[in-house]
Parts: sequence; structure tokens; C-alpha cells
Amino acid sequence: MIYREYGQTGEKVSLLGFGGMRFKNVDDHDECVRMMVAAAKGGINYFDTAPGYFETRSETVFGKGFAEMRKLGLPYFSATKTFESTETGIRKEIEAQLKRLDIPAIDFYHIWCITSLGGWENRKKDGILQTFRKLKEEGLIRHICISSHLIKSEIRELLMEGVFEGVLFGYSAYNFQTRQEAFDAIREKKLGAVVMNPLGGGVIPDHPELFKFIRRDGESTVAAALRVLWDHPEISVTLVGFDTIQHLNEALQAIEGYKPRTAAELEETKSKASASFEGICTGCAYCDNCPQEIPIPYFMDSYNQKLLNKNSKDPIGERLKWHWSLDKSVAGKCTSCGQCEDACTQHINIIERLKEIAG
Repeated sequence: MIYREYGQTGEKVSLLGFGGMRFKNVDDHDECVRMMVAAAKGGINYFDTAPGYFETRSETVFGKGFAEMRKLGLPYFSATKTFESTETGIRKEIEAQLKRLDIPAIDFYHIWCITSLGGWENRKKDGILQTFRKLKEEGLIRHICISSHLIKSEIRELLMEGVFEGVLFGYSAYNFQTRQEAFDAIREKKLGAVVMNPLGGGVIPDHPELFKFIRRDGESTVAAALRVLWDHPEISVTLVGFDTIQHLNEALQAIEGYKPRTAAELEETKSKASASFEGICTGCAYCDNCPQEIPIPYFMDSYNQKLLNKNSKDPIGERLKWHWSLDKSVAGKCTSCGQCEDACTQHINIIERLKEIAG
């Protein structure tokens, strides 16, 4: 395993991290714990979850996994998040989280899912930064972190606050261009950097030919997608949501055979990334709150097929019909309220796409 410094915290974290958002069967606690222990034995020491993953059940599994790791003497760092912004809300949530996780303190606690600077200002008005400082002073959290889906200049503005020790954000082979200003701020502020969705929510391994520009001789698409991120010296942890032990082993094998690119080779690889990769939906499903009950994640997934499958006559329609059993006309129920776009972590023009799909 490779370990890197997490910003200026003095913590050394594993370059490959374990994400708790994709367990194949989160209710099979024994199997999930076996995966976590296998990861720890493979050198992974950064374990990330959230109260919203499987309706808090992921945190419960993590608590059992951490307990087993302590028995075996395996080191780990805990990372989780909160949507709450008031002191009352945050304290109520963290009290429950500490019980579920079965730990006295959270190593990396994240202000969760900042999708707009306006929303961030509202959370600051609620006193979120003061509360996080208090939690750190009281020893309930060890490091103050932020989880953001902002892009370009907006994420730079957020990270320049001067209070954060690390950041969690989405980054992969198809959105190089939207995150460069984040790396500028990370370097300037010397922040720890954890990246999520390194495989694009499955988009990259599902389209190996489209992403062949990241592969070197003998590499699988999954290994290449991870390694091209490991080539970024600013990245402390690449977070992968493992659903099975097989996928965990594939990632561990990828890091065992990792040979870094030079900075020049990395820039050459990034230059080959098509601008058309911007705007691909990663399937986070934060938009799944439509007042008209339109299953927006399914429609955005289907729109991905238009962006990714250039040779299909009707990629959106085929995906909707054969994969989701939906008709295009359902998209016509959209009233352009904008609720989905406010929640979208990729800042996709969802309303325009729904209108295009509906015809």
C-alpha cells in the first residue's frame, strides 16, 4: 500500500480508501465486516461513510467493522459527514453517529454536500463553523473537513475559507477540466484531498473503449482509471465504493502494480480527455426528489448513453425501454421547477435534457 500525508494534519492515509456507499448487501453484516477487515489487511486505513448511506445502516456496519479491526490490531481512520447546520442538529446527529460507529471520536468529519455558494452561506449563518470548532475542541472530531460538488472557481472560493483541513470531491478521467481550480486551492492551503467517484459511478469501466486513452500496456480500464488519479501528488486518498470482495481485490492488485507517470505524461493523458465528458451523470441520485415523481436519475443515466454511445440510433430510448422500462413521454411531466438542478452535484442542465428527451 502507498501512504500519503493528509494535508498538514500529520496523518498518513492510504492512497486507496474504502467507501461505504455501495455494499451489495448492507444487511449482511458478517460479509460487510469481512470486506472491511480484508481491506485493512491489504493496507487500507481510510474508511468513509455517511448517515445517508443505506439510511444509516452503512455507519452501523462500519461500527462493527471498526470493532473487529480493533480486536485484530488493524489501524484505521474514520470519516463521515453531516447535512445538519445548526448546533442542535449537528450535536444530535454526531451523538447517534458515534454510537453507530462505536468510536469515541470521528477522525475526519465533513460538512456534507455543498452544491452552491448560496447554500454554503446559509449554513454558515446557522453557525456551522463555530459548531465544528467546538466539536474539535471537545475531542469529538479530530479534523474539520468539507465535502463539495462545486466546480471551477466556486470550489476554489469555498476552499479558501481557511478553516478546513481537507476536502472530499468528485474527480475522474472524464472531468479533469472542472476540478483544476480545486487542486490550485489544495496546493495553496496545503489541504488533504480525498476524491470520490474515481470510476465515474461505473461509467468508465462500462465504456472501456471510450476511455482507452488512460490505459497503458496491459492495464485494465479500472486499474488505469485509478492509477491516473494516483499520479496526482495532491490527492491523499482515492475513495472507492466496494460492493464485493472481488472488486476490493481488483483495486488492491491495481495499487500493487502501480508505476507512476511523470508530470509531463500525466498532462499528456489529461489533454486527451474529450471535452464531451463534461456533463456526464455519475448517478449520485441527489436529484431523485421530483415533485412530479419523474425518476430523474434514470433519465439522466439514459442521457449518458447519448453522450457515450455515438453509434446507436436511439441510445436514450433504448436505454429507457430495455433498462428502465420507461417511456420518453414521462419526461414531459417536468414543470421546470428547478428542484432537481439545485440538488445536482454535477451541475447538469437537467430541465433542458428532460425537454429534449420528451421531444
